[in-house]
Amino acid sequence: MRALLVVHDNESYIGHFPIALSYIASVLRKEGVDVEIWNQDMHHWPDDKLTNYLDKEKFDIIGISMVAGYYEYRKLKSLSKAINQSKKRPTYILGGHGPAANADYFLTKMQADIVVIGEGEDTIVEVIRALAAKKSLKKIEGIAYRENDTVTVNNRRKLIEDIDSIPFPAYDLFPITYYRLMHTSSLAANTDFRMPMLSGRGCSFKCNFCFRLDEGFRPRHPEPIIEEINFLQENYGITDIAFGDELLMNSIERTEELCNAFLRARLNVKWSCNGRLNYAKSDLLRLMKKSGCIRINYGVESFDDQCLKNMNKCLTTKQIVSGVEATIAAGISPILNIIFGNIGDNKNTLQKGVDFLLKYSDCVEIRTIRPVTPYPGSPLFKYAVEKGLLKDIEDFYKNKHINSDLLTVNFTALTDDEFYDALCKANKTLIINTLKKKEEELIKCTEELYNNRNANFRGFRQT
Repeated sequence: MRALLVVHDNESYIGHFPIALSYIASVLRKEGVDVEIWNQDMHHWPDDKLTNYLDKEKFDIIGISMVAGYYEYRKLKSLSKAINQSKKRPTYILGGHGPAANADYFLTKMQADIVVIGEGEDTIVEVIRALAAKKSLKKIEGIAYRENDTVTVNNRRKLIEDIDSIPFPAYDLFPITYYRLMHTSSLAANTDFRMPMLSGRGCSFKCNFCFRLDEGFRPRHPEPIIEEINFLQENYGITDIAFGDELLMNSIERTEELCNAFLRARLNVKWSCNGRLNYAKSDLLRLMKKSGCIRINYGVESFDDQCLKNMNKCLTTKQIVSGVEATIAAGISPILNIIFGNIGDNKNTLQKGVDFLLKYSDCVEIRTIRPVTPYPGSPLFKYAVEKGLLKDIEDFYKNKHINSDLLTVNFTALTDDEFYDALCKANKTLIINTLKKKEEELIKCTEELYNNRNANFRGFRQT
């Protein structure tokens, strides 16, 4: 069998390495499938080029994975049109959080054949075997499928307990020399090559805006993680690992285990991760720093205790301050994320968030406050429908969610105009603060150059 996996173009100069798709590519190849990658992200091909390619070549399946935010949803519609217009249209399979949470809708809207619900590694193998043998799909867990315009949603599949049993991503099928150029902050040196990795799957928390369907957290053992890092270093010169887990810092004990393993292995690598501020203790953070951690991305979300409680964040402002200060003291850059517009938010809670960011943000990159989005599959989406703020999923995608920086649903007592006015003022304050610090750094650099004759200066236009 031949499979074409599509990496869609999000119009970035350097795209993010598609981890989920690379795992699927790996298990398909292990099953004996001839796998090819359609790197629209790197080449910026128009969508109709995919139609022409499918007409020229012969594939048995074509797969796309999407989170399905506003841009991805519209991109998926366009790519689906290109696929469905092909004269040799393969079996069309969708995966990812967006389609998984609303399989029947996506099957119908995109005219796809199959949606993989949840983890896809075991499921896709069963699907491939059934298609090859021309057998029914009705007993395959973890999928929904469309047959004669009738959609059938099968039972959910149990999560893969031993995720170390999944083969490494099929790195060799992807243009790693392109993906490794991704830099997300000034902490990366021009000579660094960065790649994302997973050290585990899932999250043990249940925030009301999260659309993740799989419960719990399943860590990988340190040894295969180290083996994969060594592989990336030796084969692709990777010096910076961006752990893309939903939550690497799932507990103090687990994070300590990973850091100690890195130190024993003497890994010469920088790394960053998503963290949890109630686990951000001084001893742990010093250990993380020692083992190579340079950045931790924290989902603060709000600096108001009642709002944190409303969103089921399981975090307090006292823990936030303690954790952020400990992170800074350890010499690790904290990336601080605030959202606005959740249940209970108002102008006062927004200002608290602004004041917090002004005090603690290191301005390594511009941080703005975005409106909360009730993605389908999240408790907040269900709440919005129950309260009559959203009609259904089509209302969400077609009418409401037109941009991640604009309101999808207003959960506050503010009018939309008042909401936008408050958010505009807040973000102007944050942007001016960041640019002021950047200005101070540049002026200091200029003074060092001319007053102290700094011969190490490499030019103002360095990128």
